[in-house]
Amino acid sequence: MTTTHAATEIREREQRRIVWVLALATVLGGLGVGASLSAGALLIVDITGAESLSGFGSTMNALGAAIAGIPLARLAAKRGRRVALTTGSAIAVIGAIVIIVASATRTPVALFLGLAVLGVAVAVQLQSRFAATDLAVPSRRARDLSLVVWSITIGAVTGPNLIGPGERIGELLGIPPLAGIFVFTVLAQAVAGLVVWFGLRPDPLLRARAVAAEPAPSGTNPTADPAAGIRATSAAPQFLAIAIVALGHAVMVALMAMTPLHLTHHGGSVTLVGFTISLHIAGMYALSPVFGVLTSRVGPLPVAFGGFAVLGLAALGTGFGGATVWIIQAALVLLGVGWSMVTIAGASLLTSLAPIDVRPKRQGQSDTLMNAAGAAIGAASGVVFAFGGFPLLSIVAGILIALGALAAVRLTVAAQR
Repeated sequence: MTTTHAATEIREREQRRIVWVLALATVLGGLGVGASLSAGALLIVDITGAESLSGFGSTMNALGAAIAGIPLARLAAKRGRRVALTTGSAIAVIGAIVIIVASATRTPVALFLGLAVLGVAVAVQLQSRFAATDLAVPSRRARDLSLVVWSITIGAVTGPNLIGPGERIGELLGIPPLAGIFVFTVLAQAVAGLVVWFGLRPDPLLRARAVAAEPAPSGTNPTADPAAGIRATSAAPQFLAIAIVALGHAVMVALMAMTPLHLTHHGGSVTLVGFTISLHIAGMYALSPVFGVLTSRVGPLPVAFGGFAVLGLAALGTGFGGATVWIIQAALVLLGVGWSMVTIAGASLLTSLAPIDVRPKRQGQSDTLMNAAGAAIGAASGVVFAFGGFPLLSIVAGILIALGALAAVRLTVAAQR
């Protein structure tokens, strides 16, 4: 075996270990986030007595994730992914503890603060998917990223089912029953941090920098990178990739956030709402490995175009579905699928476009803008819905889809040049 082959085999073995560690940590972290988000709105109503404030739970969570995106990326650039991800999990533990204390003392301000701090866990999940790409060979970068994204499914589906056991834990500890679920969040985030701290060796970003500094082995095929050919001396293509991810996320949040209200306005039950959102979550994550492989094979831009097309079909469904439940449910599934395609393709594209020295910075900017767009559109969607219902909101979503597709067109033109 030649030295080059031996080095390649070692790198691939390291990458497989990194992906498994990140996937396990994401499952644990997602378990805590899924559990807390499902109870956050209920806890807000219980403490404040105002149903109108229930939506602020997800808003504060997204705001916290947006604020944490760039600092975590800077920490990763200086100290590596292991330190950044572990630090983020530790901060999320503090957020969950603040929520428990706020619930026990019935302090609304502290509760909202705790939910925002807990949002750092979402930023950790987003950084983890990028960490899976650091040491991956270009042709497998999207696949490895999608495997970590897929692992979020377990927490997203299992978390809400912990409300019942959490209430019993709360009663045993003498805290409000709804706050008991955040005990699981504390444990899950703590274990996730420990998994990363002890398991993420070598650090993927630091190892990737060392590999980048080595001379390229003979026989290397640069076109194996799906984004090869879109290189530019300026950062403009990188920011176009960031815009693609942010716009796709904004479309998803805008339509998903108002679905429960739309269904209940047409006589839908709480059970129907929960089932519909579950279908949407399945659309978001279940097929992510498929889109990762597809991105590796045909390139990120075709997959991004396809994602915006699917989002367009979803907007048509919500715009014209009216009281027909199955159309709304189909639209929500398509909304999740389109989001998955755009997010995986966009994240893979950004990683390929950004040089290794600025990659963490651009990834942090992407996460921040993505979450900020979600928080902003989530707050604005209620106002738009109040004026024109799902039809008007779907038109707004259509405009965002057109802007995202335009960004993909500009990148396609850059690649052809």
